[in-house]
Amino acid sequence: MSDEVEAGFVRVRLDLSYDGSEFSGWAKQAGGRRTVQGEIEDALRTVTRSRETYELTVAGRTDAGVHARGQVAHVDLPREVWAEHHVKLLKRLAGRLPRDVRVWALREAPSGFNARFSAVWRRYAYRVTDNPGGVDPLLRGHVLWHDWPLDVDAMNEAARGLLGEHDFAAYCKKREGATTIRTLQELSLVRGEDGIVTATVRADAFCHNMVRSLIGALLFVGDGHRGSDWPAKVLAAGVRDSAVHVVRPHGLTLEEVGYPADELLAARNKEARNKRSLPGAGCC
Repeated sequence: MSDEVEAGFVRVRLDLSYDGSEFSGWAKQAGGRRTVQGEIEDALRTVTRSRETYELTVAGRTDAGVHARGQVAHVDLPREVWAEHHVKLLKRLAGRLPRDVRVWALREAPSGFNARFSAVWRRYAYRVTDNPGGVDPLLRGHVLWHDWPLDVDAMNEAARGLLGEHDFAAYCKKREGATTIRTLQELSLVRGEDGIVTATVRADAFCHNMVRSLIGALLFVGDGHRGSDWPAKVLAAGVRDSAVHVVRPHGLTLEEVGYPADELLAARNKEARNKRSLPGAGCC
């Protein structure tokens, strides 16, 4: 599949963040629901005084209630629109966008760049506290309260059994025609001085509900309801386990998206579009 920018257009990279509390996710939806994509596209159309809406492509679509600190998107703008507006575009967007979404940088993307397909990893953080008194009211929109004491060492032991390339069907909401094979590059948990446990989850890509399901399984280990070998057994079974709960979205934040060097962007773009199978897997 070719991803060449149409003649007369410029591909622009956007770096942005948002508080997902009041959004119905990233992607535009029917019925007038408020979404991050919809807000940014509307603002972009307004500040460039354009008659048409220029569609954004995002590195990772986030669900309703999920936050982002280091989200990346791209948009193809007519060259004359970019030439006229790019100097003041960032400031104008700041004046037009609602306060729960910000664009921090706008720049012409290098050749071969695609915000979604050129990415080599996405890094999320999930934050949870087991403080008997609950969550700090100032952090309640970003930290989950778990009302059982958590053993972080046991959770890290369980996490190690999930690393690597696997079919994560047991931890994903299946989507027609989409693979659930992913490479989990990092899954680790640290308790901060404030008592908040932060899980860092990094993979080449994620299937639907994958991060929140993984955290749900690790919480069951951390509070003693399951042994540290249980999440890996669920993974090996390859089917959704009713005991794996998808934790609430507000504790999850997309922190960063990684891209290769400019000269490798096009190759990564092509590679990411290929549907994967595990070594030794049959075709049918």
